[in-house]
Amino acid sequence: MRTRIGTFTYVTDIGKVRTTNEDVSIAIKNKSNDVLMVVCDGMGGYTKGDVAASIALNTLKDEFEKIDHFFSALEVRKFLSRNIKKANQKIYKIAHENGLSSKMGTTITAVIIRKNTIFVVSIGDTRAYIVEDEILRITDDDSYVNYLYRLNRISFEDMETHPKRHILMNALGLTPNVSFEVSFYRHDNSRILLCSDGLYTMVSEEKMHKILTSKKSIDEKCQMLINEANKNGGKDNIGIALWEVSSNECK
Repeated sequence: MRTRIGTFTYVTDIGKVRTTNEDVSIAIKNKSNDVLMVVCDGMGGYTKGDVAASIALNTLKDEFEKIDHFFSALEVRKFLSRNIKKANQKIYKIAHENGLSSKMGTTITAVIIRKNTIFVVSIGDTRAYIVEDEILRITDDDSYVNYLYRLNRISFEDMETHPKRHILMNALGLTPNVSFEVSFYRHDNSRILLCSDGLYTMVSEEKMHKILTSKKSIDEKCQMLINEANKNGGKDNIGIALWEVSSNECK
């Protein structure tokens, strides 16, 4: 079954603690109604994280806008791989041409929705979810605590309170080359959510699912997610991109 065009939106919020917003997000479609969604989180504690995030997002956006049609799944995978590498090289070059920004970097989660397949790249700890009867995370955090968890050195519960939980093992722009995989998933008009850690560390997946499956409009749902994150402390910037098919389109 061919996926409907759907409705999509994106938003960022500074949160309640930060003085600058280093999160960026976007959701756009091409002439064939393929959808690109991106969320980037400029790395906190580094200089020019907002610049790195914007470079990453705009690289994918600008190249996607040149594509009228993907003729195959392989073309989608090549597009993501080529342009993630291109963004990494741009950030790295700019960082090393400017001593003040020598450590600029960003996380990125990028999704392309083509028919009833979604293609995903995730570097760092921004996330992608498929939302149906339950909420399913389809990305893994490139974090130190996730690394320890995989080695069975800490429990799943320990990951939320570990003193090094904010340390990333991978990010865009910090080295000349970056490692990542392009994954793909089938979906049947599922909601697709991308978000930064400013959302999922403040709002439980159970609460996110409740909001996302409510009868509210897509823009109202995003605002409700932001309001909930800020109500719970708003300790970081919040970046969201959301795609869904309305009940009318499913008929």
